[in-house]
Amino acid sequence: MSGSLHRPTYAPTGSGPVGVGIIGAGAISDQYLSNLITFPDVRVVMIGDLDVARAAVQAATYGVPRSGRADEVLADDDVEIVINLTIPAVHAELSSAALAAGKNVWSEKPISLDRESGQGLLDAAAASGLRIGVAPDTILGPGVQSALRAIARGDIGRPLTALTAFQGPGPESWHPNPDFFFVPGAGPLFDMGPYYLTTLACVFGSFSEVAAIGSRARDSRVIGSGPRQGIELPVSVSTQMSALARFEGGESSQSIFSFDSPLQRSGLVEITGETGTLVLPDPNMFEGSSVIVRGDERDELAEVGYAGGRGSAVLEMARAIRSGGDDLLPAQLGYHVLDVMTAMEESSASGHFVRVESSAPPSPALPEDWNPTTRTL
Repeated sequence: MSGSLHRPTYAPTGSGPVGVGIIGAGAISDQYLSNLITFPDVRVVMIGDLDVARAAVQAATYGVPRSGRADEVLADDDVEIVINLTIPAVHAELSSAALAAGKNVWSEKPISLDRESGQGLLDAAAASGLRIGVAPDTILGPGVQSALRAIARGDIGRPLTALTAFQGPGPESWHPNPDFFFVPGAGPLFDMGPYYLTTLACVFGSFSEVAAIGSRARDSRVIGSGPRQGIELPVSVSTQMSALARFEGGESSQSIFSFDSPLQRSGLVEITGETGTLVLPDPNMFEGSSVIVRGDERDELAEVGYAGGRGSAVLEMARAIRSGGDDLLPAQLGYHVLDVMTAMEESSASGHFVRVESSAPPSPALPEDWNPTTRTL
């Protein structure tokens, strides 16, 4: 599968604010809705969910005019972008249905669970002239953006290596329905990896090959909170993944993704260049300052820009629909991250380096004065 760098070209479409429909009214929908309703260039017109009562509650809470089933969102003429907040196992199915219904798509990560369905989504979007984008859009926050600008300015010289780490005891202790974290399409690699790997791709460009070792501390987990407390869940994925990666320019990285660690450590992203090391903010967050380390010298790099929160890339997709411009977070980048994670799993199984065949588009960049609350449409 190619996951080509080719970006489709688009003609400007429509006028005025872009209608948005959300499918999936779970916990993360609060983060999207609380931001999107403040962006004047989009209008959230409908929320759909298998649990129509839950969709109705979210609609009432955020002043969304309509709610119902997923198929009703896809049939709504006012919806131009579908935000896919379903569980990972149905991302590809739902995104495919949305494209077939003539809707542009923004999907939570990952784009799909395998290369074939992921590439199929890219092909379907290109054939229909529609857009598809994939989380995370945290890299559009002022934290990571300010760090990327510092690297582009040469503040640490040419970037050479990276170290990233996400470690913790697992989400079953706090999440009331953690089942999906322990099945294919999740685990610490697929659940948290996209934040770190997308950031690395924005710093170094495309991954070229990876090697990884995966393990599983135990074959079951017990839900620790909520109405299902005490229920035992089977675990069918690696809950620890240690990975090496090489990039097309010869740079390298080391990463840990773990649900098996009593030591909680998240948000570690260190980029070492010729003249200094840049410690980035947590890539799962939109805000945060960076630190440049040169020996005993530590200089804080303040974040510059507006933190739009989850939904920032949906807004930029909406603006691009009206202008005919490029998406800041095109699906090719999301596909490349999927390809990298899949290659890591394959390396863990085979004990060999695995070549990454796809490529990532150039890193997105936002102007320092970017503001999602400004009306432009």
